[in-house]
Amino acid sequence: MTSRGGSALFSGFRVLGLYSNHVPHALRYHHKHREFYVVTSVGKCFHTYNVSRLGIVSVSNSLSEDISCLAADRMLVFAAAGRTISAFARNKEVVQRYHGHEQEVHLLLPLGDQLVSADVSGDVIVWDVQSAEIYQRLHFDPVTFDLSAMMHPSTYLNKVLLGSRQGPLQLWNLKTSKLLFSFSGWRCGVTVLEQSPAVDVVGVGTATGRIIIHNIRLDETLMSFTQDWGPITALAFRTDGAPVLASCSPQGHIAFWDLERRQMTSQLSHAHRGAVAGATFVHGEPMLVTNGGDNALRAWLMEEGGARLLRCRHGHSAPPTTIRHHGNDGKNILSAGLDGTLQSFSTVHERFNKNLGHGSINKKKEKKKKHGLKHEELRLPPITTFCSAPCRQSDWDSVVSCHRGRGSASTWNYQRCTVGSHHLRAPDCGPSSEATAVDITSCGNFAVIGWSCGGVGVFNLQSGLHRGSFREGERAHGGAVRGVATDLLNQLTVTVGSDWLLRFWRFKSKKLEHELQLPSSPSALCLHRESGMLALVLDDFSLLVVDMETRRVVRKFSGHSGKINDMAFSPDGRWLVSVSMDCTVRTWDLPSGSLVDCFLAGAAPVGVSLSPTGDFLATAHVDSLGVFLWTNRSLCGPVGLRPLPSDFQPSTEALPCARPDEEEEVMLLEDDDAFVSREQLGAELVTLSLLPESRWKTLLQLDAIKKRNKPTAPPAAPAAAPFFLPTIPGLTPQFNVPIATDAGAQSKVVTWGTLGQRSEFSRALEDAARTGAFALPVSLLKGSGPSLVSMEISDLSAEGGVAFLQMIDSMLQSGRDFDLAHGYLALFLKTHLRTVSRDPVAMEMLLRLSTHLEQVWAELRVSFDQSLCLLTFAKSALL
Repeated sequence: MTSRGGSALFSGFRVLGLYSNHVPHALRYHHKHREFYVVTSVGKCFHTYNVSRLGIVSVSNSLSEDISCLAADRMLVFAAAGRTISAFARNKEVVQRYHGHEQEVHLLLPLGDQLVSADVSGDVIVWDVQSAEIYQRLHFDPVTFDLSAMMHPSTYLNKVLLGSRQGPLQLWNLKTSKLLFSFSGWRCGVTVLEQSPAVDVVGVGTATGRIIIHNIRLDETLMSFTQDWGPITALAFRTDGAPVLASCSPQGHIAFWDLERRQMTSQLSHAHRGAVAGATFVHGEPMLVTNGGDNALRAWLMEEGGARLLRCRHGHSAPPTTIRHHGNDGKNILSAGLDGTLQSFSTVHERFNKNLGHGSINKKKEKKKKHGLKHEELRLPPITTFCSAPCRQSDWDSVVSCHRGRGSASTWNYQRCTVGSHHLRAPDCGPSSEATAVDITSCGNFAVIGWSCGGVGVFNLQSGLHRGSFREGERAHGGAVRGVATDLLNQLTVTVGSDWLLRFWRFKSKKLEHELQLPSSPSALCLHRESGMLALVLDDFSLLVVDMETRRVVRKFSGHSGKINDMAFSPDGRWLVSVSMDCTVRTWDLPSGSLVDCFLAGAAPVGVSLSPTGDFLATAHVDSLGVFLWTNRSLCGPVGLRPLPSDFQPSTEALPCARPDEEEEVMLLEDDDAFVSREQLGAELVTLSLLPESRWKTLLQLDAIKKRNKPTAPPAAPAAAPFFLPTIPGLTPQFNVPIATDAGAQSKVVTWGTLGQRSEFSRALEDAARTGAFALPVSLLKGSGPSLVSMEISDLSAEGGVAFLQMIDSMLQSGRDFDLAHGYLALFLKTHLRTVSRDPVAMEMLLRLSTHLEQVWAELRVSFDQSLCLLTFAKSALL
């Protein structure tokens, strides 16, 4: 058997529509950016969003298992996956791992320089964050005290409050490992512990829906509330001065309680489609951030009448089943999921995402219902298949969908992001028939719909009127219609049914022209209108390609070992991509009739779509809420595609993760971190110094500058003594009279030792000549002014001149401080050219240095010419 590493044609790029799961979020404040960030889990990695716009700014590296809980402090984000806890810096990379638990970790609590973690077996470990060493270890018997919640009371040093599913609470000192106090509880399991803005007061959420506001210092219950929606999943206190408490429920409702009046003030019904996993009030602001297992992250603004939705990021709450690219630019992907919604995801930026909603069976009845109530009986069932045409979407409905167990097809308006005004159903279809296939003509005026009874009808999308049916006897087929398609010019209509027949019809006359007997029962079809190639999926796990012009089978592909879920043509019609329940994504080459690419996905793909521009492949997978994008490598460079052998064993490609949008992406550096640029980007490049031009451009004109700046008259002595005379400190003020010295006794002869002292640069240059490391003398010259540099170069001896030329040569070889090297060399030659010309060693060094300079400038000249040529072309070409 032969194998190849992954896919040669596609590589993972990013995932769309994935925002949150059932793990409660973590909220953190970045002091440098002065902004709040919310961290949500999406499986094996987590996303970081800014609260101001809910834009994704960072995606972490993937872990080996799904994340079970999250926590964050000022510097790090902690994520527990299985029995291992990982600490992430900059919200992306793992900097520390904590190993020691024997069961899955389900609670995390950062506490200064320590981290408290608890697993499902009752083990509580206190870690040192920096060294990852175990500081303390506690054990609780799950029979008597099953740990379910954990909190650090404000101002309680080294204290942690623990809650149990049996009901009692315990206050522990982690430094001494002593139980300080035990609270008897309220005869119901504790689910949530939350610190209130008041010291010593905590909020306790229970499994029976009761909320207790308790003073742990006095062991006194201040007040209690009861929620009628089941257990408390999250609690949040407002910290901007308003005495408001928010409680969340498994049904997705949120209740707001006034702690002064001790009553409920408002409620949010169906804030999430499922349990609310986490809720947090932004510190000092009237904003509530919530997330849930329905793949939604929402920000609510508190007002007098309650809370209103301020910002939202949400995708499918149930896995998508059908995906199709919408439009000719390939920037939007329509996705239908098991949650009954139809959504549009943008590949450019998430602000262009659209939610077309669930759709209702009867709009008028839904409008008459009370505001805020959701009625599942009025919603349309999940979409089984749909088709879209963007050419007339600004005039009328441009999307037609078939729903599970529903006989009529629904229309959708993409521009207004809502369900359309038509429900299309043929008059000759019985009440028990179900719409199973749909296609929209290339002109966007008509929709062709097939039913399970075998009927196929044509409808006008503008008016929604029935324009005829295709018949061969009573129906178009003797069994359920599995697929319909129309050609590019609206001349032919192709239908395929469970009666193993592929039939060709005239679109206008609705007459049968030709039929083709299939070797097996078909399940779907796909037509590439430009080339006239029709692909059929058969129940025997094979694919047939039929030519619409000759109406013959031209290709047959087999190799899938499971049900083929979907297929898509490439824009040029050369490739056919198919996905199957055997987790493979196969690319078939139609001209050669062979398999050219195959890889295994992390989960079984159920939908596939190739963009009209051919740059992205989109897939949807079992039990996954996102739409995954794969880049087409053939557009970026040559890809050698060879026919794969029959015994080919594909490799597994990991599903791509999310990526930050370019406008939102920031480096979340902490306060103690700073970006340090590299000294040299590449060995073939040259780098200029960061010094101002006056430090090296004026070296050759120092004499002229000094002459120009010479004062016109000598400095004159002051006419009078200064106003403030120097005094000696003490109780009695005394003037500080200078001590008279004997002028004759002071010698004016300078000793030879004083004249013989060398400068620091000269000594460093001499040492560097022996060792070959010239970093120190270069740094001394860079820190000196032009006058000092001129003096140092002028005072060089013969040996120092050779060492100086070696220093210049090392600067040119390294490519750093390119401008300084030329400035220093020019001043050296101006000052010592006559002396150097008599020294053979220095002349040999100069000749070698000249050759090196010519080589460097030749390479730079080529780069300059290429850049100038490109700029000239860009300015003059007619693009």
